[in-house]
Amino acid sequence: MPASIDLPVVQLMSQLNVALEDEQKERRSAVSDPPDCLPDSLHCEPSVIATDTSPSPSSNGVNLLSLPWEIVTQIASHLPAQCVINVLPKVCQTLGKVGEDRLAWQLRTQKLCGPAASFPVGPKQDFDWSRACLEMEELIGHWKGQGTPTEKQEMVEDRQEVAAEAVNGEAPAAEANMVQMQLDVDLNAQIQSQNASSSTSSPLEHMVLPSGHIADVNCVLLLGGAGAVCASGSRDRNVNLWDLNEGPRGALMHTLGGRGTISTHRGWVWCLASSGPLLASGSFDSMVKLWDLQAGGAERGLIQCKAAVLCLSCERDTVLAGSHDQRLSIYDTRAANPLVKSLRLHSDAVLCLAADDQFILSGSKDQSVALFDRRAGKLLQKVQLSSYLLSVSFSGSEVWAGDNRGLLHTFSMSSSCLTPVQQFKTHTSLVTGVHYTPGALYTCSSDRSIKIHLPSAPPKTLCTLHHQAGVNGLSVKGGTLAIASGDMNVEVWRPRC
Repeated sequence: MPASIDLPVVQLMSQLNVALEDEQKERRSAVSDPPDCLPDSLHCEPSVIATDTSPSPSSNGVNLLSLPWEIVTQIASHLPAQCVINVLPKVCQTLGKVGEDRLAWQLRTQKLCGPAASFPVGPKQDFDWSRACLEMEELIGHWKGQGTPTEKQEMVEDRQEVAAEAVNGEAPAAEANMVQMQLDVDLNAQIQSQNASSSTSSPLEHMVLPSGHIADVNCVLLLGGAGAVCASGSRDRNVNLWDLNEGPRGALMHTLGGRGTISTHRGWVWCLASSGPLLASGSFDSMVKLWDLQAGGAERGLIQCKAAVLCLSCERDTVLAGSHDQRLSIYDTRAANPLVKSLRLHSDAVLCLAADDQFILSGSKDQSVALFDRRAGKLLQKVQLSSYLLSVSFSGSEVWAGDNRGLLHTFSMSSSCLTPVQQFKTHTSLVTGVHYTPGALYTCSSDRSIKIHLPSAPPKTLCTLHHQAGVNGLSVKGGTLAIASGDMNVEVWRPRC
């Protein structure tokens, strides 16, 4: 093995200047400036090379590209995924091929998740390994070390389970009261510790939006490319729009509502969804209201449903609504009569749904989850569970969902078939929110916690954030996390600029 293999990665990458000198000269004749985004160690510095009196690596016949390909990929494995994906292809075609090595990405994800974890949980065929690695590394960089240490978290969860047993009549009332009092003390101490640790050294900025609601916030939704705008829906019957870039704590832009109305809806606002400039809000008043974000949140229309609207999904000009009357309804927002189809896939209230251009996945209080094929217009499968789902999220062929017992359920959606894979005990009460992408998993619960995980089996929890009240929902966009809480607040964590 050449002696240069033991050099630090930066030194090895600097040898690339010598190995690719001819190629750089050709590039300079075609392009006046080198890529701005390349690391300093990859930029050519002719003056330094010309005055260096030490032996040149290329003169000895040793340079980065002369090494065996296995060694080149090993060196690249020590570089950030962002560099491998976005930078190396701009250096030369040969190094650009490093990012095409699926096995290298698989080994990298295994190292991030740990040897005991299985990843991905769903099918490996057509899985986007490079995207997963990139998201994992960004998630670890932002969240590892935030929140509560693992040992303290395990103690809190043990006490929460005892308290939950007491609520179900499985423990004496006196013991339950003592446990609950101790739990409150622990949570207050942890929240204070979280706030104290939030400093300029943290990669994340934490803000509590100014008081804008007078009741529990049930739902929250980040809007725009980087999540610069936040919508929140509350039991005070209002939907508020927030500008997260205004001031150090964000600012209330306005409360949505039509002319002559004193509130956005006439019942609790329970769910929000968006697609492009379209924002939809669902309420216990059995209405879905449509808002035009490009027109400052002006009312665009309304859809009268037959029961309380409990979950929503939007795609372009189509709105999907799950309601208390067991129905999943499909609406075309452009039509005078918007109802396209009303599906009866369940025997109880539809509590959660997720959709793409091919499938609709819905969970119900009847303890079932249904998979509907939009193109074929038929129910593909219905899976019966021992609990009911409150939140669901999927990407590609992998599904993650949270239930009323604190469990995370995983499913595979390959070959138009919904197959249960595994269950994980993640929270001690209702899992009210789940957000999944190939390299990241966010969950929140009425047990007053928010958790950030790597989506492996079992999930690798990077941190746990504690809240003073139950957490009713979450939204994630561009690395920004927003939560809706039972203490009438919206809280946001986002990467520092």
